[in-house]
Amino acid sequence: MIIYTNKISVEESTGLSVYEEVALTFDDRKRGRLKFTTLSGVEAGFQIERGQVLRHGSFLISENGQALKVCAKQEQVSSAYIDNAVLFARACYHLGNRHVPLQIGEGFLRFQEDYVLDDMLHGLGVHVKHELAVFEPENGAYSKGGHSHSHEHGHSHEHSHE
Repeated sequence: MIIYTNKISVEESTGLSVYEEVALTFDDRKRGRLKFTTLSGVEAGFQIERGQVLRHGSFLISENGQALKVCAKQEQVSSAYIDNAVLFARACYHLGNRHVPLQIGEGFLRFQEDYVLDDMLHGLGVHVKHELAVFEPENGAYSKGGHSHSHEHGHSHEHSHE
């Protein structure tokens, strides 16, 4: 079994020879360890630093230098197609307030299927559609590369997330 341990970005992958590809759901792409079967049928796994999210098009490299391209797999999601900017902003606000991983696109938002959240959006006047689609949510404001969520740097956190 091939174990991939080093993540590189799409930008760093120029000229890389891809040996294998795998299609993974968002839940699998946010894990630190996973065993899987590549698209060509090879048993493999990855062990990367926890907290990293494998984005569609990311690459993993094994200890012997083999490259694996990670693709986002279609999965069951809730999608809302909204052409009213205020309603769109309101829906994003309420979902963000619940710390829901959220994909925001041109005129649509998407999240992992959740009937409670669907009902909340229906209450706001948003029609939610269940569909099979790639789920590629926004990186959080506190994801790697941004600032940490530690509050030892001089500001308080007294607002409510409800």
